[in-house]
Amino acid sequence: MFEFTSRLTILSLLFFGIFSGVYSSLLSISPESLQAEDLKKPADQSVLDNENHPSTIAEARGRAKLLHETIHGTLQIIHRDFFDDESGQTIPSHALEDVFEELAASYDVQVNWLAVNARAMNLDNEAKTEFEHKAVKVLSEGKDRFEEFSDGTYQYAGAIRLPSQCLKCHVPARNNNKERAAGLVIIMPLKK
Repeated sequence: MFEFTSRLTILSLLFFGIFSGVYSSLLSISPESLQAEDLKKPADQSVLDNENHPSTIAEARGRAKLLHETIHGTLQIIHRDFFDDESGQTIPSHALEDVFEELAASYDVQVNWLAVNARAMNLDNEAKTEFEHKAVKVLSEGKDRFEEFSDGTYQYAGAIRLPSQCLKCHVPARNNNKERAAGLVIIMPLKK
């Protein structure tokens, strides 16, 4: 039987492989979005770097929703199948940060956790930007997402339900069964 870390590594690699395939299929360009001048542009590095960026807010929203659901679902499965309260292993949300780094490097998509209505276990997860502060307010009200577009950048924050395994640390002295959430922030530039 695999050790916990080996299973988590394999699951993370499997997740990234599946995600890469799904995300790559989203990058295909529809004939309607092609412009005659785009077909004449040389394939220089600036054009290649821009290829992965969505063209519209609707396309960015669709990608962000797919990313959110993929990461949220993976996190829930990892908690269910691999997280043992008694062991000192890496927690699933932290393990996914390696995937976030790869998404940033390969696809120019920034992903990070956001503390919403429970204690942040990592100071990096506290709201820092104006967008993140607005997202915390909206997600704390029970909304499932918050999004903004400005300066050629699409920003999305989706709620991540915190199951009871998470609440032991995030809300250690809780005195009610109120639903708690974290947030998953996804930021991507649109094509120029």
